[in-house]
Amino acid sequence: MGIGDLGLYGPESVTWRIHADPSFAVGGLRALLLQALHPVAMAGVSANSGYRADPWGRLQRTTEYVAVTTFGTTAAAEDAARRVRRVHRRLTAVDPDSGEVYPVDDPGLLLWVHCCEVDSFLYAARRGGLRLSDADADRYVAEQVRQARLIGLTPESVAVPRTTAELAAYFTDIRPRLRATKPAYEGLRLVSVPPMRWWVRWATPAAPSWGALVAMGFGLLPGWAKQLYTHLPAMPGTELTATASLRALRTAVLALPPSVRESPQLKAARARVAGVPIRRLEMLPA
Repeated sequence: MGIGDLGLYGPESVTWRIHADPSFAVGGLRALLLQALHPVAMAGVSANSGYRADPWGRLQRTTEYVAVTTFGTTAAAEDAARRVRRVHRRLTAVDPDSGEVYPVDDPGLLLWVHCCEVDSFLYAARRGGLRLSDADADRYVAEQVRQARLIGLTPESVAVPRTTAELAAYFTDIRPRLRATKPAYEGLRLVSVPPMRWWVRWATPAAPSWGALVAMGFGLLPGWAKQLYTHLPAMPGTELTATASLRALRTAVLALPPSVRESPQLKAARARVAGVPIRRLEMLPA
């Protein structure tokens, strides 16, 4: 599908509302910090990802993937997911405790990454001030099952949460298996202080601005997740300060005209779906 194609979600979806909100970037950082607490998942990232040499490139590719699968055409979303699945099939992760080798596309690992993203995007949006009812929140979790299927999770392989209650239950069940490993701390340090050209770091507000975003992401982590980062000299953010900072940031960004604040993918999507009957949303698979 091309012109007029609603993609996986469409403009009336909760997914569009959340992924187009200024809180989205902070939600993404929260997701990264949460994902790092799974020892096997983080071992896979540490062994296979080029995040050390090119952290900005990896972050950009991840952001573009979410943008394409959210706002792109159905064909573009499926093509992007196909490329990711093809890469995953070649990679493995080693359990740092047992030495057992897992494929990176192991359903349990994919589910962990998926749930961290869904929980983080939703939580940041609500804490940032986006008005979402409990029904909206459940609808978002259910819509995101489509993302799970894109990366290879099927009803036969694993049960993907479809409500906020099921999402909360998932985290309760998996918590005993989580901890901050050495690669997790390494990832946290790299995310907190990524490489920048000297003139960017010292002659622009880029470094403190980025640090503020990371502090918001960390501050919005669940209390139990913060406690797992036991070797930090000091917590870089609290829930209260992170919420206040995020709301101030969101208010400032929303004051900008859409031509400035909206991403190219969102602008293209709005142009593409203009005039498409909203009833077509009902035909999209859950």
